[in-house]
Amino acid sequence: MENLEKNIKEINKNSKIAVLCGGLSNEKEVSLRSGKNVFKALIELGYKDVSFINVERDIASILKENKIEYAFNVLHGRYGEDGCIQGVLEFLNIPYTGCKVKSSAVCMDKITTKKVLNGENIPLIKSINVTKDNYKEKISELDFPVIIKPSNEGSSIGMTKVNSIDKLDDAMSEALKCDNEILIEEYLEGMSATVGVLERKKDGKTETFATPILAFKTKTEWYDYEAKYTKGLTEFLLPAPFDEKLTKEIKEIAIKSFKACSCSGLARVDFLVQNNIPYVLEINTNPGMTDTSDLPAQAENMGISYNELVEIILQTAAL
Repeated sequence: MENLEKNIKEINKNSKIAVLCGGLSNEKEVSLRSGKNVFKALIELGYKDVSFINVERDIASILKENKIEYAFNVLHGRYGEDGCIQGVLEFLNIPYTGCKVKSSAVCMDKITTKKVLNGENIPLIKSINVTKDNYKEKISELDFPVIIKPSNEGSSIGMTKVNSIDKLDDAMSEALKCDNEILIEEYLEGMSATVGVLERKKDGKTETFATPILAFKTKTEWYDYEAKYTKGLTEFLLPAPFDEKLTKEIKEIAIKSFKACSCSGLARVDFLVQNNIPYVLEINTNPGMTDTSDLPAQAENMGISYNELVEIILQTAAL
């Protein structure tokens, strides 16, 4: 009978590694930028057999043909963060970086994430879950302004800030291009912040730790796609200007959220902090690795270079 146990041998410099990026989502271009950086870092780290793969629907055949041993997943959005590529890799018995099938599916869906976190008494902004058929009747449950969010998109794609009800229909139409389920949150004035959560082997055990907190101010009205990926539009405050008590609380909530959603390897937990209350917005299970991405900046702040971060993430495939 075929042995279906995972390949858990040590990752070495001769291992056949595939950097999976691109993909079929609206975040393809960002993923390609992340993938190019990761590929370059792996080569600089001395890995001799690294493939750069722009993922299409024939990905299973390509992985089998190339006899890939490990996958470094840098896919963002649908099919890359929602458990789909993770399921393919599980089926092919190829160890991969980051979160597994269940946690990827849970965290990709903002509505489901909120349900899980609410059960752990984690602070959340008041919100409603709507569809195209019921949003007009349910919107009265919230106060304007609000943020419209497709439940299964990333990088702020399809998101809109709505200040009054007369702008609601246009914002919903934009969000419904991305998803049938929409999350509407009350808009709070506060400090946006994010915390990376990573895992690594230490003394034979898996250690889960938080990065420094990164806070930011944008030149746009809110932290939209343009602000996230255009240099100069966001002022980063790293480490964030929170006192010791609040800093500790945010990091603890980040790790608690990570574990509540069964995350593994790495993730990034996003917050809105108002009146010293850190509200969790969402969990990103495959944080960007571009030149302007948050996780590499946070790692650098704690003395971990980009290449060292890539090494840590690669080793999560063997956890």
